[in-house]
Amino acid sequence: MQHAPANAKLFVALSRYALLLAASALPMPLRAEDEEGQVDVPAITLDGEYVIDIVGVAQGAATGVRHVDLLTLTGTIDLEEAAGWHGAQLVGEVIAGTGREPNLLAGTLQGIDNAEVSNNRIKLYQFYLAQEFADVPLRVSAGFIDLNAEFYSNDAAGLLIAPAFGIGSELAATGPNGPAIFPSTALTLMAHAEPSPETYASLALVNAESGVLGDPGGIPAVLREGALVIGEAGVTSFGKLALGAWAYTRRQDDLRLLDASGDPLRQRAAGAYLLLEVPFGTHAAAAEPATPAASVFLRAGLSDGNTTPYSGGWQAGVLVNGVFARRPESQLSLGINQAFLTDKFRLNEAEAGTPRGRVETGFEITLADRVAPWLTLQFDSQFVRRSERDPGARDAVIVGLRFILAAGTSR
Repeated sequence: MQHAPANAKLFVALSRYALLLAASALPMPLRAEDEEGQVDVPAITLDGEYVIDIVGVAQGAATGVRHVDLLTLTGTIDLEEAAGWHGAQLVGEVIAGTGREPNLLAGTLQGIDNAEVSNNRIKLYQFYLAQEFADVPLRVSAGFIDLNAEFYSNDAAGLLIAPAFGIGSELAATGPNGPAIFPSTALTLMAHAEPSPETYASLALVNAESGVLGDPGGIPAVLREGALVIGEAGVTSFGKLALGAWAYTRRQDDLRLLDASGDPLRQRAAGAYLLLEVPFGTHAAAAEPATPAASVFLRAGLSDGNTTPYSGGWQAGVLVNGVFARRPESQLSLGINQAFLTDKFRLNEAEAGTPRGRVETGFEITLADRVAPWLTLQFDSQFVRRSERDPGARDAVIVGLRFILAAGTSR
């Protein structure tokens, strides 16, 4: 990929920041009025976030410093307030990312930056209609939806930057071109139910091919490659304990085996995962709702092992809120993750001249603090024990600084 000159990159970055500041300067959102003319809930809200990462790879496949940036603009229309459509919301989200892919220097399989994109494009990332029902605790959503916002996620892992803490690699690497997660979603029909205040269940039918307006191939045909079916159920009485399972309706290409005609053997792709999060104490300076002083988490997943490079993996860590007494919004998080590689993938890699071990292991420590209402700074450090087993292969050492600029009419 060819990259723009430095002055052009600076112009793009400044333009995005200007757009974000413009969003923050917009007039207050359209608000509905009750019968007495009193201002009520906002009918339209607009939020913007601009993430800038400076990533230094001190050791790995190569060394150097690269940048990543990601602009996200999200608009929400409360259709009940705007048009009298009870319980309905329309959500749209546009993203635009640039950068020079620092993981090419680190050389890891799972990645090191959850804002990194390979194609520098503007995309309509999410666009969906959500409907809640007054008589039953049910929400139904349809459109382009980020799967990881509902499935395979937990709050305590949210501060960590390594992509493995967002969604397990054994699921993230599936499908014809990846499931409906960053940086491309897919047409989705999803239902979320809460039978009681402390239990929930979610089920989604997702087009197997991801693709949105702005992707090189645009929006793929619906169900051309079948669908991903995923479900998750859990309890939240003490934190979170959840079980999830997923499968593709259409068989996927085997990584290695061939059929009688010499084409990849088609295999069933499926897997399951577990999420556990336990909070401790109460953050003394936290506003309502109360924030835990710390939370620990454990996640684990497995897959069929025939259609993805990963047979499974796990992630664990801790999130501490209010690390510094005088900085109530400061946060510290530590995490460790491991991905287990399939024998088929390793054989393919060895034949291609890249011998690999069975596991890739990553460690991360990150510290964040909101230093202004519109700015959060986050320091990050990672060590990745790479799976590559060439004599000259070196494990990856990464340090980074993230700037998060936020603005919006709903803040």
